[in-house]
Order: sequence, then C-alpha cells, then structure tokens
Amino acid sequence: MKTVPAQDEVASKARQAREASRLLASLPTRVKDKALLAMADALEERQQFILQANAADVRRAQDKGLGEVFVDRLLLSEKRIAEMAAGLRDVAALPDPVGEVVAGWRRPNGLEIRKIRVPLGVIGIIYESRPNVTVDAAGLCLKAGNAVVLRGGSEAIESNIALVRVIGQAAGRAGVPEGAIGLIETTDRAAAEALMRLNEFVDVLIPRGGAGLIQTVVNTATVPVIETGVGNCHVFVDETADLDMAEAIVINAKCQRPGVCNAMETLLVHQEIAAGFLPRAARSLVAQGVELRGCERTRRIVREFEIAQATEDDWRAEYLALVLAVRVVDDLDRAIEHITTYGTKHSEAIVTRDFDNARTFCDRVDAAAVYVNASTRFTDGAQFGLGAEIGISTQKLHARGPMGLRELTSTKYVIFGDGQLRG
Repeated sequence: MKTVPAQDEVASKARQAREASRLLASLPTRVKDKALLAMADALEERQQFILQANAADVRRAQDKGLGEVFVDRLLLSEKRIAEMAAGLRDVAALPDPVGEVVAGWRRPNGLEIRKIRVPLGVIGIIYESRPNVTVDAAGLCLKAGNAVVLRGGSEAIESNIALVRVIGQAAGRAGVPEGAIGLIETTDRAAAEALMRLNEFVDVLIPRGGAGLIQTVVNTATVPVIETGVGNCHVFVDETADLDMAEAIVINAKCQRPGVCNAMETLLVHQEIAAGFLPRAARSLVAQGVELRGCERTRRIVREFEIAQATEDDWRAEYLALVLAVRVVDDLDRAIEHITTYGTKHSEAIVTRDFDNARTFCDRVDAAAVYVNASTRFTDGAQFGLGAEIGISTQKLHARGPMGLRELTSTKYVIFGDGQLRG
C-alpha cells in the first residue's frame, strides 16, 4: 500500500487517467476487444496470485469479526474468478457503442447533422468490498472508451491491488494506454473525498455500496454523481396469485443471495390470501434461515413462529441479510402506497394472474425495474443481456437501471457542411 499523501496519489492517478482517456476515445474496437480477452485470460492464468491476495483480506475481515454476509461479498474463488473472466469476454463480444450514430438528419440549408455516441471520459468508481466490481468496472469502462479511477473498500485492498496489476498489465500489452485503469491504493479516507472533488480530471462518479456510502458521495462530491444500488425491494402477492409460483418467487428473491441490492427486503401479501399463503411461505423462509419481522396481522396469522414486531425502521431497511419484513395489506392500492413510501426505486415485483392488476402495478410503481411474476433477483446487467454492469442506477437523469455500455457514454453532434453561413 502507498505511503504518499492521499491527495497526491489521487491527483496523480486521475491525471494519468485524463491523459489516457484522450487516446481511449479513438482506440479501435479491435484493440479494446483484444485487451478485454487478454485481461480475461490473465485472470485465469494468475488466479493463484489473486486468491493468495484475497485470502489475506478474508483473514483480516474474519479477525475483525465481520459478518458472514460481508465475508461472502469479499471472498473470491476459482468459480468467481472464472465468472469475472467470462464477464470480460461477454463485454468483448458486445457491440462497441462508441461512434454509433444515434440520429441523423439533413437541414433545408444542406447541413448534415449527426448525433454520435462518445465516451464520458474519466469515470471514478467508489465502492465497498466487492472485488468483482474492480474487474467489471474496468472492463465496461474500457469497452466504452473511458479511463477509470477505482477506489475500493479498505477490506479488499490486497485483492484489488492484485486484480488491477493482473488486468492492467494484460491491457497494456494489448495496446491500452498507461493509466487507463487506475486504482487508489491508499486506504486513507481522505483519498475518497479528494476523488469526489477532482472536477479538473474526473467527469463522473459512480458510487457502489450501501446507503451510507452513496449518500456520502452525493452530499460531498462536486463531480457529477450517478446514484446506484440501494435496494429496499418488495414482492407483492395479490389475491389472484398462483400460490406455488408466489412461494417460489419469494424464496428466490430473499434467499438466493441475500447480500445484494436486488434481493427482496419486504414481502407484502393481500389480506384475502394471507391466511392461506403466509403460513406456508413462513415455513419455507424459516427453513432457509430467514428471520421474520411482521405487522400485527402477520403475527396473528403465523402463530407457529415467534415473529418479532416490525417497526418503522424495518419497513425502510435494506437488510442485505436473511431478515425479512412482512406486511399484510388491504389491497393493491395499499401495496403501491407502501412501496411508494418506503421503496428506494430499485426493483419491485407483483405476483398476480390479473392482467389489470399487473398493468396498474407497472404503471404506478416508480422503480428502475418492475416485475410481473418474476424474482427481483434478475435486475442485473448480465441477466438483462447487457453483459457485466457497473451498477444499478436508481435515479432518472442520464441512466436508470442496470448500467451497461451505452450508459457509460454521452453524445456529441457532428455537423457537415459545404460553406454554409448563418444569416
């Protein structure tokens, strides 16, 4: 880890990234794809080096008594490294958005106007302890013609240093300019704040992590920010739902991987089917190790378990753990009202056999992804066919939902004339 002052390291890495971005903007697709494939190969070839670095991070996290879910997010394995490599290959196979003509037209005066997709420039990524973000972000930024400055969590520092060393060397050998993939190696908190205010070199910041991190970046940064990721996600089981389907969706949405932003945190059940559905759902959830916290009606219906009383904090919680808030609601309107009040505009689902209910839910629920009869766990760039994604945007300006390659570009107008002058 570096011993130079945090601000000096950040400024140096960002300056290098700015210089690299000017070359990356016009780097041929074949060079970018060659680099992505080389990066994927290097991850697999040097997986023992990466796993050794990750083991040091995991040991340190365990010694600190950090929870099982946190350690799972931090942990790398041969399978997870293979998945990261596959993600890079998927990105290489995707169309290059840079240079795409979004629209074009001819004016009466003969001017030919084209709106063309271009890179954003330098993207700063501030994220917590998920080493896979390091590779996903680097790959996507590279394919979209951007340089990237990465600032990961201190708990994953050894893993991130190893990963950037491996993919950075591979990218450089393939023709990517030096400085295109930069990692802030100091764990000093001042480094993150310095990156947030480096408007001279950084075009946009993307924070990935919990609500605290995201709000800190939003409130501190002078660089423009794309908000991502906080997921207080709901599944509403309405009175017409297929209960077998509903149970399977609920289990998947909560238990398949509880420590991620698209996992369900609150289950809403229509009062007409609550007595028939909640006991069976509760048994399945408890069997998976889920701790339930319910409203008074839920607690009366599911008497076989001692369910804690849900509080206002529970309705707002992003647990990222095997904990679930459960509420019985009067009808579809009350379900939508609850989601509007407590949701984070990430991913929301309804289980129903009523087309009108499905349409109403989709029309009135304000979220980046709205599901009918499917698990919220699909809000993911790869699952949407976008390749790896850099995060889930929960705001409305510029990008919303899984942020793939196109969301990492802007546009410019190119105008062709033959001597036109404005009168």
